[in-house]
Amino acid sequence: MVSYGPEQRVPVPALRAHWLTQTFVHWACPADQVQRLLPEGLTVDVCDGWAWVSLTPFVMADVRPPGFPAALPSFPETNLRTYVRGRDGRDGLWFLSIEVGSPVMLAARTIGAPYHLGRLELSHGSDVLAYTGSRGRGGPSYRVAVRVGEPVPPTRRDVWLTSRWRAFTRSFGMLWETPVEHEPWPLRAARLDGLEETLTRAAGLPPLTQEPLVHFSDGVHKVRLGISHPVGRQARRKG
Repeated sequence: MVSYGPEQRVPVPALRAHWLTQTFVHWACPADQVQRLLPEGLTVDVCDGWAWVSLTPFVMADVRPPGFPAALPSFPETNLRTYVRGRDGRDGLWFLSIEVGSPVMLAARTIGAPYHLGRLELSHGSDVLAYTGSRGRGGPSYRVAVRVGEPVPPTRRDVWLTSRWRAFTRSFGMLWETPVEHEPWPLRAARLDGLEETLTRAAGLPPLTQEPLVHFSDGVHKVRLGISHPVGRQARRKG
């Protein structure tokens, strides 16, 4: 069962940040269509018999990378992710692509995080939030407009789709794991007011035909991303 709260402490973070104004757009899709996009060592995780792919635009604020004397200016980021389990059964995220508005984050490519620098914007209307982004001229793009509602108590499926406490990447022929710690996501009801995107097709996914499920969160503060390490290294040390 996926944990609602963080599964581990991150006493020495490699990065601190706030994740704010986050929308989650989730599609259910056949598990075999996602499994073929995963590296060896990861198995697609399923909920209610489906694999899930999520588009999650948000704002990175108060970002404090190691060695920087002050926080970076806020910038937008958008993740296309799916849900996986490692060989030991622990759950996590696999990112199919990451769009970002700050070149500083491209340093995470060294551990295989699929960052792409692009032009990303968030605009606030009277009752609609609109996220837009593009990866260079002619590259993948998206526009997500969402109407935000009242706070809602999370269901079992809501927790499964939003509460993940590690991300997997692949680099140097190895799987890497990055732990994360933050408060549980406070969720609001939300509905789409418009959606156009080509990120899923660019990632190798077939057309997503299921009606998407949508969440919104005002965000989480004091996010702590841990130091990435090859999968299995910590377990060997404990043993």
